[in-house]
Amino acid sequence: MRVHLKGINRITKKLASGQTVTYFYAWKGGPRLEGTPGSPEFHASYNAAVASRRAAPKDQLRAILDKFERSSDFLDLADKTRKDYKKHIRAIEDEFGDLPIAALEDRRVRGDFLAWRDRIGAKSRRQADYRFSVLARILSWAFNRGLVPSNPCERPGRLYRSSRSENIWTEVDEAAFYAKAPDHLHLALTLALWTGQRQGDLLRLTWSAYDGTHIRLKQRKTGARVVIPAGAPLRAALDAAKAKRSNRDPKDAKPLPLTILATEGGTTWTESGFRASWRKACAKAGVVGVTFHDLRGTAVTRLALAECSEAEIATITGHSFKDVGAILDAHYLKRDSGLAASAIRKLENRGKAPN
Repeated sequence: MRVHLKGINRITKKLASGQTVTYFYAWKGGPRLEGTPGSPEFHASYNAAVASRRAAPKDQLRAILDKFERSSDFLDLADKTRKDYKKHIRAIEDEFGDLPIAALEDRRVRGDFLAWRDRIGAKSRRQADYRFSVLARILSWAFNRGLVPSNPCERPGRLYRSSRSENIWTEVDEAAFYAKAPDHLHLALTLALWTGQRQGDLLRLTWSAYDGTHIRLKQRKTGARVVIPAGAPLRAALDAAKAKRSNRDPKDAKPLPLTILATEGGTTWTESGFRASWRKACAKAGVVGVTFHDLRGTAVTRLALAECSEAEIATITGHSFKDVGAILDAHYLKRDSGLAASAIRKLENRGKAPN
């Protein structure tokens, strides 16, 4: 028997790979439904969404959580980020869903929130910071709209401190990767080193973004639009990959991927598939202690060592000027002996007459 579910909102999107997918939501602006239409999982997620919507008293925190999930601030997040937020919102609701909104004015509530974060931090400090930041963002969103009397989660500090400050790719790492890693991953390394972009943005980068001299992209996380001149090594790698596409056997009927980076089989990468292949490639090349994410900081370091200004670096990587300054000051350059050598050379050359 077919059951008609009221209010289902259906949205069809075209992915970067050219594939068309359809997403279903419990209602317009509502939570995304799991499973396929007609499946038990689909019905269960719909019923849970409707029950949650009906059961949220207007004077409790769960009503604010529900409103945030229907807001453009939430719906405009990337799919992966929305999925992560949902998981944390459910955990917040389980812990504080019945908290009266009026109680947010009580100074002791901040202590309750921080104690909750500390309990999570006993298992994972990073997870605790992320979950607390989701709560803080929701309360900030609600406070700015007059939905709550205050935001007791402002500026709590962080439990987790990244230890990746010294983790930059050396020239030895790069050479080992190019020598030992599979050929189809070489372009990914070159792209990351010469653009300083995030893994997800590079995996989604299509050939239409490269015009032969520049790469143009919009960063998914920040929405920043960057135009990056392709340096000679990157341009050579891209042109070679493009020529290989053009010169393939005409009898090969398999469609080519729209993305620049592709698997060995010539298909578009999934993020999980790329991460697994990258880890194996690093192990084969003997590259340890660094990740793909560290290439973003490595790119900043390389640009600074080439005497680029913070403004020039930010234009390429898409960082804010403030973030570039923080990276250079606190994370990378103070540990790079190359920068120190550059400084001494400048000091030695000071006042010398030009040849």
